[in-house]
Amino acid sequence: MEATALPSFAPALPEIVLAVGALVLVLIGAMMGDRATKLVNGLALGLLALATVLVLVLPVDDVASFGGSFRLDSFARFMKALAFIGAFAALALSFDYMKRQHFARFEYAILVVLSTLGMALMISAGDLIALYLGLELQSLALYVIAAIHRDDVRSTEAGLKYFVLGALSSGMLLYGASLVYGATGAIGFAEIAQSLSTGQSSMALIFGIVFLISGFAFKVSAVPFHMWTPDVYEGAPTPITAFFASATKVAGMAMFVRVVSEAFPTVTTEWRQVVVFVAIASMALGSFAAIGQKNIKRLMAYSSIGHMGYALVGLAAGTPEGVKGVAIYVAIYVAMTLGAFACILSMRIGDRYVEDIGDLAGLSRTKPAMAFVLAMIMFSLAGIPPMAGFFAKLYVFYAAVNTGLYPLAVIGFVLSVVGAFYYLRIVKIIYFDDATVEFAPMTFAAKVVLAVSGGFTILYFVYPSPLTAAAASAAQSLF
Repeated sequence: MEATALPSFAPALPEIVLAVGALVLVLIGAMMGDRATKLVNGLALGLLALATVLVLVLPVDDVASFGGSFRLDSFARFMKALAFIGAFAALALSFDYMKRQHFARFEYAILVVLSTLGMALMISAGDLIALYLGLELQSLALYVIAAIHRDDVRSTEAGLKYFVLGALSSGMLLYGASLVYGATGAIGFAEIAQSLSTGQSSMALIFGIVFLISGFAFKVSAVPFHMWTPDVYEGAPTPITAFFASATKVAGMAMFVRVVSEAFPTVTTEWRQVVVFVAIASMALGSFAAIGQKNIKRLMAYSSIGHMGYALVGLAAGTPEGVKGVAIYVAIYVAMTLGAFACILSMRIGDRYVEDIGDLAGLSRTKPAMAFVLAMIMFSLAGIPPMAGFFAKLYVFYAAVNTGLYPLAVIGFVLSVVGAFYYLRIVKIIYFDDATVEFAPMTFAAKVVLAVSGGFTILYFVYPSPLTAAAASAAQSLF
């Protein structure tokens, strides 16, 4: 891979649009106050849509700009598009919820845009400093978003927990970056890889890699840095939980993959051991801890922990095929998660939102279309063919087997069977239990998100080649 430095802002055009747009939205909000909420919400959706289009149609590819700190390659395009789509869908799902809960504020949409800008910078980072700046921009906005419902004790608690643990993880990541710099004398990923190709790995480098991976694991809520996830998922307002579960996971996994693939390709043995441990621990916790959950948002929290573990199985392979599996897994995971949260946001009785899994009883008789799509998404999350989730796991397990990581693939398969229990329990409640409540009609945004994500999840096997080709191109650009 040969990067060409361009004295142009073109590669960063989506980020520039988001940054300038966010400043304009701040001015509109400051001048109009809460009367600007609807206008700011609409403009924020427009900004995210425009950024998605720009990242897909930009005529430049595999370029480095700003002194090599910013990269635009196929991997960045793929992951940015997913992050922008996740942010767009989560923002669209939130408007009706916040209006009914009486805490609609114009600041929320601006914070989502700023957080998404941080994600884009993380995904395109070419060195450790750019990576940290993007990470902090994303995190600072997320801390406020998690606690934006100031009158709700649970939301305030969620924001505080995320802030405290997030600050700790950022410190660990920064310490790891300093150790890597001390061991290699470089901060650019390509320069770090070049330095490591000519010498032995030192103890400082190994500790640096461990601390870096610890920071990454927190951002993707992987074990043992998952402790914030169930409480924040349950405490934060539901559309914000959808944002945490989709867009932020994409950015975190993209950051994880890029750093270990580009900066440490010659010391795969050192970081693979850590990734394998994190993957197995995440899959195990996600499979067993969710079994006794009664709150559906907590169940989705443990589900996300498990799915990040499965995605890391592909990364542990350390090959283009493994990264391709990770890219496909993340794309399918985002689709399944957004569809699930569209249904969770539709669990509404009048203006009251419910979160108990038992409230889904008899949904097949009161809302058959919603029940069918939700059941298919649950089958997909469980990895049952021919749903998209089956192919997501197939790609990462196949990559692990081809690299000789047979125990990891077998453990992943067994834990996938265990995890299927709680997904199938939801299907059983939907179709075989007697109805206790009837939910209010779905909003237009929820219908659209559920239709698109459900259609993708159910019909992916019919024509998978566009996604697999894009993921293969993304993976090759890192090697």
